[in-house]
Amino acid sequence: MTELDAITGARDRPAEDRMTSRHRLTLSLLLGAQFMLAVDFSVLNIAVPTIGSELGFELSNLQWIVTGFMLPAAGFTLLFGRVADLFGRRNLFLVGILVLGVASLVGGLAQSPSMLLAGRIGQGLATALATPAAMSLLTTSFPEGPLRRRALGLNGTLLTGGFALGSVLGGVLTELLSWRWAFLINLPVVVLILALGSRVLHDTSVRTRTRLDVPGAVTVTGALLSLVYGISATERSGWGDPAVIGCLALAGVLLVAFWFIESRSSHPLAPVSVLKRPTVRWGNCAGLLVISMPSAVVFQMTLYLQDVLGYKPLTAGLAFGGSSIAAIVGGLLAPRVIGAIGSKRTLVTALTVQGLGILALLTVDKGDAGLYIVLTAVAVAFFGHAMGLVSYTVIATSGLPDEEQGLATGLSTMSQQIALTLGTPVLAAVAAFGTHSADGVLTSIGDTLDGMHRAVLAAAVASLVVAALVATFFRPEAATRTP
Repeated sequence: MTELDAITGARDRPAEDRMTSRHRLTLSLLLGAQFMLAVDFSVLNIAVPTIGSELGFELSNLQWIVTGFMLPAAGFTLLFGRVADLFGRRNLFLVGILVLGVASLVGGLAQSPSMLLAGRIGQGLATALATPAAMSLLTTSFPEGPLRRRALGLNGTLLTGGFALGSVLGGVLTELLSWRWAFLINLPVVVLILALGSRVLHDTSVRTRTRLDVPGAVTVTGALLSLVYGISATERSGWGDPAVIGCLALAGVLLVAFWFIESRSSHPLAPVSVLKRPTVRWGNCAGLLVISMPSAVVFQMTLYLQDVLGYKPLTAGLAFGGSSIAAIVGGLLAPRVIGAIGSKRTLVTALTVQGLGILALLTVDKGDAGLYIVLTAVAVAFFGHAMGLVSYTVIATSGLPDEEQGLATGLSTMSQQIALTLGTPVLAAVAAFGTHSADGVLTSIGDTLDGMHRAVLAAAVASLVVAALVATFFRPEAATRTP
């Protein structure tokens, strides 16, 4: 029995539920790509000040090192998810990996802010190209049922681990070698995927001559770009800034326009019938909370460990290593739990565990015991987070024909990217609410603790409320009858 068989629990299963050698090769390739893209999201977070001083970034432009990745990653993912359905998933996936390699080389060799940002924007575009294509290749390579649940379980585990490991890896590379290796480390993986992808990956999509819905593509892409930019700008300008309000208002108008276009188009980018499916709607709404709250809480706890307890950035990053292990365990257990109690109950349980883990962080204070509370509570929250990531992905991609899997996985990926963008500024705004410091900046330890407690309470309540809503109103049996 191979190691992959062991971690996926292949022993004593019926033959149709076991992974073949081709399944294992396909899964290894796709998961390797997904893990690399997840690491890229957070790998530069700790290195941002070092990059800024070395390349001469103005302080006001440092946020673009992160935003430059987020904008294309979230803004184009739904479009490319549908393009993958129409024009071939494997080819789009390999194009995305090639773009990632070029962008990583540009970023790693950057000698100026503009060259560095070109690399980050290229990495974000590669994520939008490759991630929904990889997810649709995964869901169509494994039939709906135990095999797909195990594949999505491993995928969720590595996504969560990649996000968590990114900050740690970035800190280690920056301190021991150079921040440039955060880009260049991608290159050997890219070469390997490109060399094996065309031979290993099997594309079941049927290419058609259907016209792409250009008005729908323009409106939804514009809406997502405006939404992500508006949200990310709040960290610098605040929620009351006219530019932020304008971007968010424009996003709302474009999303309404997109809905009307799709309901009348003969070749819609995202058929309204799919968007109305309870599995798609509830899965992605829950996914926003599953993804956004833990990532934002980690940011708050990083501030707590540094600003209140006085730990160095690298030490604070390494302190979350236990949460990565808890996430791996949660992701690996999720398929079996789904098989035993169903995806809905697993999602409700996961959101509840996530919420209770976050709620425990209300007990931290100025004492050294806060470190141990953070390590334990965040690990519990990430255990629930990983189970929730797997279960919401199973729900959001279930009951759909293969030709709509690119759209479904594009929606799921879009939810992840928007959630990662949304969580931190929203909780930061909650933390700053009611502060007596100038401009809402938390300047004292007392301010930091009070603001952190407000943010933690909001995150916990949001997770528990969504768990209750899913438990009360989501009906999987009705979803399967939705046309």
